[in-house]
Amino acid sequence: MRRFVDYFLLYLKGIAMGSADVVPGVSGGTIAFITGIYEQLLNSIKSVDKQAFLYLRSFQLKALWEHVNGTFLLVLLAGIGTSIVTLAKVITHLLSSHPIQVWAFFFGLIVISALIILREIKQWGIGVIIAILVGIAAAYFITSSTPAETPDASWFLFIAGAVAICAMILPGISGAFILLLFGKYEYVLNAIKELKIVDILIFGLGCIVGILSFARVVSWLFNKFHNLTVGVLSGFMIGSLYKVWPWKKAVETYVDRHGEIKPLYEVNVMPNDYLSQTGLEPHFIEALGFAAGGFLLVLAMDRIAAYLNPKN
Repeated sequence: MRRFVDYFLLYLKGIAMGSADVVPGVSGGTIAFITGIYEQLLNSIKSVDKQAFLYLRSFQLKALWEHVNGTFLLVLLAGIGTSIVTLAKVITHLLSSHPIQVWAFFFGLIVISALIILREIKQWGIGVIIAILVGIAAAYFITSSTPAETPDASWFLFIAGAVAICAMILPGISGAFILLLFGKYEYVLNAIKELKIVDILIFGLGCIVGILSFARVVSWLFNKFHNLTVGVLSGFMIGSLYKVWPWKKAVETYVDRHGEIKPLYEVNVMPNDYLSQTGLEPHFIEALGFAAGGFLLVLAMDRIAAYLNPKN
């Protein structure tokens, strides 16, 4: 990757990843997968190893930079950071003001993304089909679970950080939603807001340990069991469609840090039942249009990627 256009496209992919990470139920890992940088991202994270620390200790900064694929990580993180700073408020506002249209857009995006990812399976068999079904079942179970009451002990906060950061790089599963399931979403937000340094450090350490170890596991699975791993990950994405279904009815609510009532646990309803059960307009035709938009956007990205990288 040496051309300016390559770096610019990578920056845009980072922006897309950051945008996805601020959306409940949508994973930045999904964007990394459909834009073709997932394995490179895993390998770059995995390269933060003993050799990297040896380079750092001996101040061999150039060797360290090349070893960890520094330019790739820097450009990608710059895109993610830009997105979080500039787009987070826009996306959250749209989710509040036009939730059905936004969720429909992501629904269409994930459907076509899962289909495109299935193309990466080089050889089909009963094992691959089982892997897809396992991924679907796991994602459905996680995304349909009710948030639990959990301890505030340091060890659990560490585990919550490790698991949540792993979910953020898994296609189809949102790290923020994992924190919600663990009962630590508001806890972590309050810790950041109130600058509880110890809690932030414990959570951050869990994130670091989680992503460094988990990236190695997933990378190993890609190398040894590529077809099965792709099957499971595509299954995660298909199973996550339950979470991004546009028409939902709140069953349980909670009060966020701004004092606003937000849905804690929701159930999906059919569009024709949405009005009678919630009293709100289902916007069915608009939802179809936005779902088609997400579908076509991913197709366009796939075609552009194929044009710019014909060898792939």
